[in-house]
Amino acid sequence: GACLMSDAELVAESVSTIQSKIKIPVTIKTRIGINDMDSYAFLENFISTVSQAGCHVFIIHARKAILSGLSPKENREIPPLHYDRVYKIKQDFPSLSITINGGFTDANLIQAQLEHVDGVMIGRAAYQNPYILVDTERLIFNKDIRAPTREDILHQFMDYADTQMKQGVNLNSMTRHIIGLYQGQPGARKYRRLLSGSDINRIHDVQQLNRLLYSEKTLSI
Repeated sequence: GACLMSDAELVAESVSTIQSKIKIPVTIKTRIGINDMDSYAFLENFISTVSQAGCHVFIIHARKAILSGLSPKENREIPPLHYDRVYKIKQDFPSLSITINGGFTDANLIQAQLEHVDGVMIGRAAYQNPYILVDTERLIFNKDIRAPTREDILHQFMDYADTQMKQGVNLNSMTRHIIGLYQGQPGARKYRRLLSGSDINRIHDVQQLNRLLYSEKTLSI
């Protein structure tokens, strides 16, 4: 999809056509450039052209995309981040809603972005360390919130898993999404290993899962 940045007119035409058929806003998620087309002027022209077609919300990943030679995973990590270009887009297009994306793994860093842009998109960090959302909620939206502990979340998950397993849902398809819950906490490595290991495939009820996680003192909770 990043290759479409090379044809801003085509993107603008697509936005205009889509917007004429629906009632909800069309949004664009883009990089700051592609290959050697990565100057600020290139990005500015892209945003200007597409916004004139009716798109007023842009989510900008502050890396360029390299279309050959890098895998999708490498494209998320190797091209350097240029937050300053996204900030300048917001300065030059103050009427547009500009959300920044790329490399945000700390709630304080996320909060700091709001001095420059309208929003922050969290990608991999929300999956690898989902508890960051609790920290972000408390820091940015509601300082007085009674935030759930990791144990609270795990107990709620156990109830959910119990219901789903009784309906025939495979446990591994659910536990894979909570592997990052204890990221950075004591016992996190063993917790991840147990949830991603072969033993998880032999568990058939939530009591067995509870014993797997707690009986070996995997979690310091």
